[in-house]
Amino acid sequence: EHHVRTRCGSVSVIVYGDQHKPALITYPDLALNHVSCFQGLFFCPEAASLLLHNFCIYHINPPGHELGAAPICPSASARCVDDLADQILEDDFVSDCIRLGAVMCMGVTAGAYILTLFAMKYKKRVIGLILISPLFRAPSWTEWFYNKVMSNLLYFYGMCGLLKELLLQRYFSKEVCGNTEIPESDIVQACRRLLDERHGSNVMQFLQAINGRPDLTSGLKRLRCRTLIFVGDSSPFHSEALHMTSKLDRRFSALVEVQACGSMVTEEQPHAMLIPMEYFFMGYGLYRPCHLSDSPRSPLSPSCISPELLSPESSGLNLKPIKIRVSHYT
Repeated sequence: EHHVRTRCGSVSVIVYGDQHKPALITYPDLALNHVSCFQGLFFCPEAASLLLHNFCIYHINPPGHELGAAPICPSASARCVDDLADQILEDDFVSDCIRLGAVMCMGVTAGAYILTLFAMKYKKRVIGLILISPLFRAPSWTEWFYNKVMSNLLYFYGMCGLLKELLLQRYFSKEVCGNTEIPESDIVQACRRLLDERHGSNVMQFLQAINGRPDLTSGLKRLRCRTLIFVGDSSPFHSEALHMTSKLDRRFSALVEVQACGSMVTEEQPHAMLIPMEYFFMGYGLYRPCHLSDSPRSPLSPSCISPELLSPESSGLNLKPIKIRVSHYT
């Protein structure tokens, strides 16, 4: 773990893998860090093998969201989304270690927005985007009000029980959140415990930056890096992901919908990401040289992939805005 000082404060970068390999940057959603947002994906042996075989992973945490983070000083200047995107390039460590020029980016919801903005500002630095339940428009009145309620809860009560419930509804589907008859799943319980470690002031800064975000619609058509979008059909941001796909260049984008899943596909159904990512990486000449079995642990099989996604062109892979339905599994 490296703590990088930038003009907007310190940022935590956790590095996994061989730094001679191409870089894959991750950025988590609101109130999460690399553990609570991506551990499900990296605890999936097949996905970890695929990612670490091809990339060195750079987990970038929002300021004050890393493990053991101290409270951000209340007098610290407020950050905006541009500041958060620029932090990725602001330090020599990040620039040198990531060897920008061959960077893949993976972000979840608010983190997906930050990395999309980063790809727009530094087009030559990003070769691909993997976005999970992404945001790209300015907040609707409903979201803006919802975020204001959470901001007030953070200001007056910190990481209280009600706030954690609102966040868990943002992340997960009803199937895993449970009800009076069905207990919540282990992943929800683990996330709840990790949320206890967050400082309310740190989360509020990130929330305020995201709630003041500008609309990125006008820049999406000019994005030339390939984009793979995952979204759960129970995600509050499902319609946002569909709309984003409609605005992207169809030659360079694809959509994967996962049934019975919330926003955090990385935690709730990480195996659903495996096969689409493998074919996505094949377009860059990257591959994992071990045979994938059609075991229950991998609910997707090559036959589930639309032929349109696999049509080879000069680039090796032609991505189209498709839908892949993945049934819920245990």
